[in-house]
Amino acid sequence: MGNCQAVEAAALVIQHPCGKLERMYWPISATDVMKTNPGHYVSLIIPNHHNRTVRLKLLRPTDTLLLGRAYRLLTTQEVMRVVRAKSHAKMKRSITESEPDPRQPASETNHDEGDARLRHREGGGRSRSWRPSLQSISEAASSSILV
Repeated sequence: MGNCQAVEAAALVIQHPCGKLERMYWPISATDVMKTNPGHYVSLIIPNHHNRTVRLKLLRPTDTLLLGRAYRLLTTQEVMRVVRAKSHAKMKRSITESEPDPRQPASETNHDEGDARLRHREGGGRSRSWRPSLQSISEAASSSILV
C-alpha cells in the first residue's frame, strides 16, 4: 500500500480549464505544455492551508514543471484580465497617492517633496534636505547703500 503514495508523489498534475486532470510522470518544460495547449499559460498552484485557498503563480516558458506539484492552465483571456486589473489598481493607487490631502494646509500641499506630506501625516520625521528660501535683492537698492 505504501507504494501507491510514492507513485502519486512521483507525478505532476496539470488542471485544464474544463476541469480535466492530466498526470505526467516526468518533468516537462512550460514551453512544451504551452505548445500542446495553444492559447494557454501554465501556473503553479500554491495552496494556503490557513484559510484553505490557493494562489496561482504564472510560470515563465523557460520554467520546468516538477514532480509532486500541481499546475493549472490559464487561458490567454484570464491572464490578460488579471494583468489589466493589476495595472488599473496600480494606476489608481499612484493617482490617489499624488492627490493633495484636503485636510493639509496649502503650504504643506505645495511642498516640493511629496514624501514630506506622508511623513507629516504619519507623525513625523524631517524632510530629506533643507532648501533655503532666498528673496532676490535688486542691484539699485544695494548700490545706493554703498554710496
